[in-house]
Amino acid sequence: MRVLIIGSLAAELGQAARIAMARGAKLEQADDLEAGLARLRADARVDLVLCDLAHDVGGLVRAMAAERIAAPVVACGTGDDPEAAVRAIREGAREFLPLPPDPELIAAILEAASGESLAMVVRDPAMQATVRRAEQVARSEASVLITGESGTGKEVLARHIHRRSRRAAGPFVALNCAAIPENLLESELFGHEKGAFSGALARRLGKFEAADGGTLLLDEISEMDVRLQAKLLRVLQEREIDRLGGTAPVKVNVRILATTNRDLPVEVTRGTFREDLYFRLNVVTLRTPALRERPADIAALAEHFARRYAEVNGLPARPLSEAAHRRLSGHAWRGNVRELENTIHRAVLLAEGDSIEAEAIEVGPPAAPAEPPRAGSEPAVGGVASLVGRRMEDVERDLILETLGHTLGNRTHAATILGISIRALRNKLRDYAAQGAPVPPPSAGVAPGSVAAA
Repeated sequence: MRVLIIGSLAAELGQAARIAMARGAKLEQADDLEAGLARLRADARVDLVLCDLAHDVGGLVRAMAAERIAAPVVACGTGDDPEAAVRAIREGAREFLPLPPDPELIAAILEAASGESLAMVVRDPAMQATVRRAEQVARSEASVLITGESGTGKEVLARHIHRRSRRAAGPFVALNCAAIPENLLESELFGHEKGAFSGALARRLGKFEAADGGTLLLDEISEMDVRLQAKLLRVLQEREIDRLGGTAPVKVNVRILATTNRDLPVEVTRGTFREDLYFRLNVVTLRTPALRERPADIAALAEHFARRYAEVNGLPARPLSEAAHRRLSGHAWRGNVRELENTIHRAVLLAEGDSIEAEAIEVGPPAAPAEPPRAGSEPAVGGVASLVGRRMEDVERDLILETLGHTLGNRTHAATILGISIRALRNKLRDYAAQGAPVPPPSAGVAPGSVAAA
């Protein structure tokens, strides 16, 4: 991933930069906010911004929002001024990184910001067949549509295709169409010219130009507005884009990969997805099977995640016991690989002893067939039955706040367990606070050495 550091690299921030590079990040540096914004306008591949508290972090966040630059900002500084750290979080910084830096915290921040995993852990014949088909088409220039339920590893497969393609030396740029508001998505894709809208102080290149010569992944493309779908179709046909406010088209050389967890032919029938765009994208279709359809992958993935999160959290690597594996193999995994990953992450944190035992694997029991309620009967206490009659919004709020308490206020870990992005969690917590819910401040309840995020 590509990280922009705003501030001097002479002291602790330079140490953070070296740790990030050792973790595989590609770094750019700017001395002040003006130079940092110039870099962000010129390169849409920046995945994360680390900004020294010596600068106006809130001003940076506001300037990026005004120019429709969607990249997370992490404030960095010593613990000498906790009020400045809390203020930066309240003004929109994603997290606070205390200096001198802790390698595990930097690894966790990089991982949360990128959301990427380069590992292809495949043992089951069903998934092996999908990977073989992906490798067959990888060296072509054809668009590829990757379908499958949420959490099955569609982006991991897309990155694998890029690494096996003739464009492997070029950039791989991913854009989650579901995570960016509609008014920002167009600028993220196509870029804009100075004066294109209020706040557009200079030209900014979009994801298409950032991916020139490489691959652009449009994640959850079914969430894209129909109006933007029309512009995307034109790009696929003409191989050129129009920046917002631009006067001339710009040629681009980009291969498109797209993912969706929806049935696109059904969405075409409903009028929420353009039929011509569907046919244009659907040159090759790859389906990532659900985890319940590839049981031989469960044990291998579990061991992989156990090693990975032990390293991230600075814990010794421990194997899963036979009883733990039996518990994993007996679960339905409705959330697929993402649910398994979160379960193992939690188990790594909770396990005691030299191995991860079944007691640390917190999964629900297999779902039993529901029985119709008998007349005059009382609802069961606990379980799904206890939720009947409650609004979905209230249940979601209680789950999020309970999980946040479970992680001692650590937003990154809470978002990982919940299977949502830090941005989504932050937005929900702001809504809850506005409604009067008891949301703890970012610095409250955070264990020493943890990362506090708004």
